[in-house]
Amino acid sequence: MKSDQVVVTGRGTVNAIAKNVSEFAAALKAGTCGIGPVTLFDTAGYRTHTGAQVKDFDPLLHIPRTVSLKRMSRADCMAMAATLEALADAGLTPVSTELAAVTGVVIGGGAGGMLECEPIFARYLESGADRMPGSPFAAFSCASSADHIATHLKLMGPKTTFMTACSSGATAIGYARDLIRQGTAEVVVCGGTEPLCRITYSAFNALQAVDPDYCKPFDRDRQGLTLGEGAGILILESLDHARKRGATVYGEVLGCGISCDASHMTAPDMNAVGAVSAMTAALADAGISADNVDYINAHGTATPANDLMETRGIKSVFGTRARQIPVSSTKSMIGHTLGAAGAIEAVVCMLAIEHQFVPPTIHHETPGEACDLDYVSDGTREAQVNVVLSNSFAFGGNNTVLAFGRFSENGGAR
Repeated sequence: MKSDQVVVTGRGTVNAIAKNVSEFAAALKAGTCGIGPVTLFDTAGYRTHTGAQVKDFDPLLHIPRTVSLKRMSRADCMAMAATLEALADAGLTPVSTELAAVTGVVIGGGAGGMLECEPIFARYLESGADRMPGSPFAAFSCASSADHIATHLKLMGPKTTFMTACSSGATAIGYARDLIRQGTAEVVVCGGTEPLCRITYSAFNALQAVDPDYCKPFDRDRQGLTLGEGAGILILESLDHARKRGATVYGEVLGCGISCDASHMTAPDMNAVGAVSAMTAALADAGISADNVDYINAHGTATPANDLMETRGIKSVFGTRARQIPVSSTKSMIGHTLGAAGAIEAVVCMLAIEHQFVPPTIHHETPGEACDLDYVSDGTREAQVNVVLSNSFAFGGNNTVLAFGRFSENGGAR
């Protein structure tokens, strides 16, 4: 009988505190802060000058010279680097013709090649030309990361790009899981990528949604998020496919819950109806109860409204047990990577399960009003972590919650 279990066999990442998964595990355990001055562009005149930038990222150190970088944006390069690491981690390189035929690509994103497009547009404005050159922009679409991955690796399965704001990466993983369960693909490269760029930086500054210093999730003195960048990629496989090739299994995607606040373009529904719906749906999809959850990787943006809403939602779902579950925001270390956030945080969840630890919420000193859960402000903890819930609550009320678990041959609660 064919199993409907979908397992994680490979992981890859590039972010502000690490350029590969092993570095990431060590940096998370150390509570490393990747927030500092932004140098990719001029931040003069903004409310903040900091971000969680990937420093000294040289694509040539991560991507073979057989891949042309000429038409690849920073977002594309980070996604490609994370993909190649994940495939190697899964033991799937080189990708055979037979494997490529049943392998899909699902990527979440946002700004795409905007960082590269911005100076092109600025030169056009300065030139006074009647027409803006179209060809340079064609290479830097929001879907180009998935395109480059599929084209370079000759992956012939389904290819999709999701743009559900800050839940894009998580939504991509949930959809990838569904593709495998319904038999449309045996393997899926999935995750998200996001670059820092001027337009995003300007927009969040205009909203006054950024902290002038660094983000402090769930803290009394939180003033907003810190923007970050990076990529996170998981290799998902059907359990049957992974078994046949003797793959190492890091964990399972147990469930996915998706909902919409249907409330506001940017502000969350403070009654947490959408968040509760997504968390409840993820648990139901996974076939587990709230009592099975060992750790919650929070959306935890450090904006006053979002942290309060998420805390309310967790209390509603978990009841009296809410205060017993460690809840942490790794955005305190790597910033809010928007379209990549849910994907990089999925890598965090896999590492928490593999290494049996809960990463901390750094910068958290004084609990905020009504933010009274265990936010792991005392440093990294060794803990039994078998089931993790990962929250992504995005602009537009786009909510996606993923449930990950330690691998079990029998499936179900771990």
